[in-house]
Amino acid sequence: MTLHKALAQRAPAALALFLLLPLALFSLSTQAQEACPRGDLDTLYCDRDGDLVADRPEDESQWVDPDTLIFAYTPVEDPAIYADIWQPFIDHLEAVTGRDVRFFAVQSNAAQVEAMRSGRLHIAGYSTGTTAFAVNLAGAVPFALMGSDDGRFGYTLQLYTHVDSGIDSMEDLKGKRVAHTSPTSNSGNQAPRALFPEMGIVPDEDYEVVYSGSHDQSMLGVVAQDYDAAPVASEVVERMAARGLYDEEDVKIIYESDSFPTTSYTYAHNLHPDLVDKIEEAFFSFDFAGTALGEEFEGVEKFIPINYEEHWRVIRTIQAANGVRYTRDDLE
Repeated sequence: MTLHKALAQRAPAALALFLLLPLALFSLSTQAQEACPRGDLDTLYCDRDGDLVADRPEDESQWVDPDTLIFAYTPVEDPAIYADIWQPFIDHLEAVTGRDVRFFAVQSNAAQVEAMRSGRLHIAGYSTGTTAFAVNLAGAVPFALMGSDDGRFGYTLQLYTHVDSGIDSMEDLKGKRVAHTSPTSNSGNQAPRALFPEMGIVPDEDYEVVYSGSHDQSMLGVVAQDYDAAPVASEVVERMAARGLYDEEDVKIIYESDSFPTTSYTYAHNLHPDLVDKIEEAFFSFDFAGTALGEEFEGVEKFIPINYEEHWRVIRTIQAANGVRYTRDDLE
């Protein structure tokens, strides 16, 4: 038999294998998806138990058990102040875990999420709106937030304006310059975009949106009359007032929302389970009374346990209403 005839006879079989190859690859892809369901999670993570957060890796060699833990609190105008305020808790965390703990002052929500995604951040307090991005992009696992002894927690969106602005209602915002904080912020951007249209005011259409970078800067901008108004988190401006950063007589509230969950405290999904147990023990055994942290967060008495699926449902609803996608581009 000539080589030409042999190839001719084998051609149909080769063609059949070629045609079946895409089906085989599709089958393997489907099996892989079933083995690692992830929902909105990044492709780095799996969610086999369906709780919407990244599972710990099944391969124990991928568990992280560092001698030094890096902790970061959500970005604020003056990180140095918060490094001191958090020191009593950091001391307690070191005592319970037996590890060194360092406070990492982050400059933006995006930088904080990227730090955990890259493995440089182990424990973090993420702002309400940023939490969903941290969960989906960085494998953050929310487990606690600040609350009272009876389990109450939360904050509101407050819309402030200067007392001399001439703005007395939502309708008066039309044609004005309003400071939102950052794209991922819940009370500083996402909630206003979801809630204000119900009151006849559409951000970016009825008023100009200017991003200030933080709740602190939005509020100080209203006081200085650099902005006509600003939606901010009640807990932030209350702490600012307590520190004398602005005169409460200079501003007024023209709208306040129902309560939202506060800053989520999270750990990286790939931490060793024994370390996670110690981290949770440290949070839930910390006594705020008589500490700088207790003085800063007035009314807070302890960390209370939460889960992302339940407690961030309203936030995910708001973000869905805004067409938010949990991507690194949207985080920026």
